[in-house]
Amino acid sequence: MIKTRGLTKFFGNHRALDSVDLDIAPGDIYCLLGANGAGKTTLINILLDFLPASSGKAWINSLDVGEQPLESKKHIAYIPEQVMLYGTMSGIENLDYFSTLAIRRRLGRARLSELLAEAGLDPGAADRRVSTYSKGMRQKVGVAIAFAKEAKALLLDEPTSGLDPRAANEFSRLLETASNRGVAILMATHDLFHAKQIGKRIGIARGGKIVADLRAKDIGHADLEALYLDLMRA
Repeated sequence: MIKTRGLTKFFGNHRALDSVDLDIAPGDIYCLLGANGAGKTTLINILLDFLPASSGKAWINSLDVGEQPLESKKHIAYIPEQVMLYGTMSGIENLDYFSTLAIRRRLGRARLSELLAEAGLDPGAADRRVSTYSKGMRQKVGVAIAFAKEAKALLLDEPTSGLDPRAANEFSRLLETASNRGVAILMATHDLFHAKQIGKRIGIARGGKIVADLRAKDIGHADLEALYLDLMRA
């Protein structure tokens, strides 16, 4: 579903990505750990066609991102660290607006309310202005947009940063719901704890390369932390 081969990106003489090979199947939750500058956000930006690759290839749902950017975007939903919504509009109005842009037709209020409920938003908040929402509530609207779009790939950049433990746990459950629907999920994060809690697979990036790729069930929290720190020192 999400695939790269030899994906490389230069910014001048700086190699931000170095021959990255990645395979994320439908239903997989792949958590990519790494310090700032490891290449996590650059990878996501190339998959979104926000940046061109210097070399290599990337595919979403078997569509070449570089050659078929508009088609590949139809299958992607993106949730950044700060979900950008219109603060003067309500949650349901934002969902109505962005889902209509994505699927080229309007959903009825009943379906919009259903999607927000599936994303875990309190029904009492649906008609409140988004400017009053917490970060976690904004993310739930973002997830509802992904559900409305029926996205096959979900890309997330530091989604649990700044969330309290309860909100982070709720977000983990949302990703499990998306995974159970067959969505391929790539989440870039600094958070080892939530990577272990949420992920089915965990990658560790350093210097633009993925230097470790393992199944989450095969490693404990303490061993993951030790491996991460060891690789960061290498």
